[in-house]
Amino acid sequence: MRALSSAELLDAWERAATLPPVQRAVALLAAGYRDSSSEDTSSEETSPEALADWSIGRRDAGLLRLRERTFGSRLAAVADCPGCGERLELAFDVEEIRAAPGAVDGELSLSQGGWELRFRLPTSRDLAAVAEAEDGRQALLRRCLLAAPPAEELPAELVAAVEERMAEADPQARVLLDLSCPACDRRWQAPFEIDAYFWSELDAWARRTLREVHALASAYGWSEAEILAMSAPRRHLYLGMVGV
Repeated sequence: MRALSSAELLDAWERAATLPPVQRAVALLAAGYRDSSSEDTSSEETSPEALADWSIGRRDAGLLRLRERTFGSRLAAVADCPGCGERLELAFDVEEIRAAPGAVDGELSLSQGGWELRFRLPTSRDLAAVAEAEDGRQALLRRCLLAAPPAEELPAELVAAVEERMAEADPQARVLLDLSCPACDRRWQAPFEIDAYFWSELDAWARRTLREVHALASAYGWSEAEILAMSAPRRHLYLGMVGV
């Protein structure tokens, strides 16, 4: 994976903007691997089709690396306390939410209460397939079970055990932030989803960058390519000169 230029980021944003969230995440990750000479992956492994079959944790680990190379290692967010409604401002580093690689790749198994189950980890392709399902949880489980009765017949505690086993095997797929409210001392956990977070940042950056391009092109007659080829400090100096 490599860092993308401003022009490449805008191209990736434009291609992903019209896609549903799951496909958007895969498209962004594919952009990070496009024309990359990464030693740990081949071009076949990082095509959009192949990336759609990565586990969610593996996908999100890739998105976390891409985000770090795009906007840096520091992240900022806000959260509302479920107790008193106080708004919290959060700041943390990528390393604080980077999980160790999962210990299992491929088929998983679980023996509990006389049940013998074999299953695999969910992928982006699975999430896309169940996006419109009335009971997405059951539909996703049905797709991931390899040898078992229908998911509807499994006891609730067994379903929970399967989901916990998946989380253990693919820890980056389930990132929880430990939060505490300074106003009421409420403590809780909030999920952090790098795909939605990164897209929100990229969308805001792209719209701001296009406004900057418009301002400089209008003032100086430069092309988009010429403006995007400038370093950010130089571009901002020119923007200051034209009062933007």
